Amino acid sequence: MHVHKALTIAGSDSGGGAGIQADLKTFQELSVFGMSALTAITAQNTLGVSGIFPLSVEAVAAQIDAVASDLAPDAVKTGMLFDRGIIACVSEKACLYGWEKLVVDPVMIAKGGAPLLKAESIDAVKTLLLPVTYMLTPNIPEAEVLTGLSLTTIEARKEATRMLSSFGCRYVLLKGGHDDCNEYSTDLLFDGTSFTEYVGKRVHTQHTHGTGCTFSAAITAELAWGKTPWAAVDTAKQFIQAAIEQPLGIGAGHGPTNHWAYRGGVRC
Repeated sequence: MHVHKALTIAGSDSGGGAGIQADLKTFQELSVFGMSALTAITAQNTLGVSGIFPLSVEAVAAQIDAVASDLAPDAVKTGMLFDRGIIACVSEKACLYGWEKLVVDPVMIAKGGAPLLKAESIDAVKTLLLPVTYMLTPNIPEAEVLTGLSLTTIEARKEATRMLSSFGCRYVLLKGGHDDCNEYSTDLLFDGTSFTEYVGKRVHTQHTHGTGCTFSAAITAELAWGKTPWAAVDTAKQFIQAAIEQPLGIGAGHGPTNHWAYRGGVRC
């Protein structure tokens, strides 16, 4: 029996809604064995981030080597990478270990507004990480930072995905959750030639902490199973839609999504 495995390289969220915690919960829900390499420890809850404590490049590299040398992942996901040194480390390890399915979620800002990527590191994402990326999964604000474009129209978003694709990543999924001007959320998947749209009904709720991490982790899990990019995004869209539609309602601020909603409910 082959056990499908996925590695997440990201920051820790003490509140459990995003980051490493969200990724591992998502992997588990989709029957993938999850492994992790922490890049930073954050002190946060649904009200915001009160502290960020980055790990050294050496610590990140050691974790990646420990996993990759013994438990070769079928797919890898990145989240909060924090600075240029860690970005360069991940790029080097991706080449060293021949990761074919690297999903990059370019985490830049926490739900409450705290910066999770140093401003001077944005160029490193484009020049070091995107050339080894299988699928890039930015939200609209992240894509605006990476491209310098204002993404207020669907045509602008398509232009942005083409630009991001030109940096070297094979697929670009532009997540539309931040466009709250209509009743539907539309995600655009670009394969270098054509676009595929994934549409979901918008849920008006404050319990959306970790949606980006969870969505990208679900894609990674499905890729670990050998699914095509289109099938992986389709399942991930269903996963995150259920997670948002069935909120847990915990915390006084931006509460987490419901990671077990997709498989059908909570134990009472």
